[in-house]
Amino acid sequence: MIRTRGFLHITYVLYHHLDKVSGTKKANCLSVYLSLMKYCWKSNDYKAGLRHSTIQKDTGLSRTTIHRTLQTLTKLNIISTIKGRSGKTYSINNKFIKYEKTMYKNETYNSNNVSNVKTLEETLIYNNTIDKIIGKNKGNVDTIINELATLPLPELENDSKNIYYCKLAIERKRELARQEKLVDPRIIQRELKKITKEKNFAYKRKKEYNIKNGIKPWEK
Repeated sequence: MIRTRGFLHITYVLYHHLDKVSGTKKANCLSVYLSLMKYCWKSNDYKAGLRHSTIQKDTGLSRTTIHRTLQTLTKLNIISTIKGRSGKTYSINNKFIKYEKTMYKNETYNSNNVSNVKTLEETLIYNNTIDKIIGKNKGNVDTIINELATLPLPELENDSKNIYYCKLAIERKRELARQEKLVDPRIIQRELKKITKEKNFAYKRKKEYNIKNGIKPWEK
């Protein structure tokens, strides 16, 4: 039975979820996550008891950085931690895992026979409006952004699965709102002419006369 993976899968769901942190922190989170996934298999329900020293060997990060990074992953709900007598057990949130399929036809891996490698088929599950829009317009980013921009702002802000698209959609939504607030120059010109007219002495006197005598419309 093989005890090493031919790959470690990182979903875009996880990658964009980590946009909540930036720079070095995001890189550290990815590095520590990969170390955890080295030991968290489907067969053990994606759980593993690990010491910081093990993660340090895999990542080359300091113990302090590993401790802070694990706390960040926990706060982001990517992992959960269970304390035990002999250490801590880390559990990967299934939301961020694309379940592994058997990668090889046989349990043993023959490096000279690449035909044994199965083709991995991606299955997309659309479980909300945002997913449906992205799935329906896959490959057409502009259309995706325009359609997402029609959704309520809270729905876009609360989605943690499609952060990249939702961020662009929020920007587009705000851009459209700004455009709607722009006043037609012709309206501005008309109002300026109206103000000038109102200040004209002859016009004001005619207006007062028409109002006093009940002539409508008095503007004429």
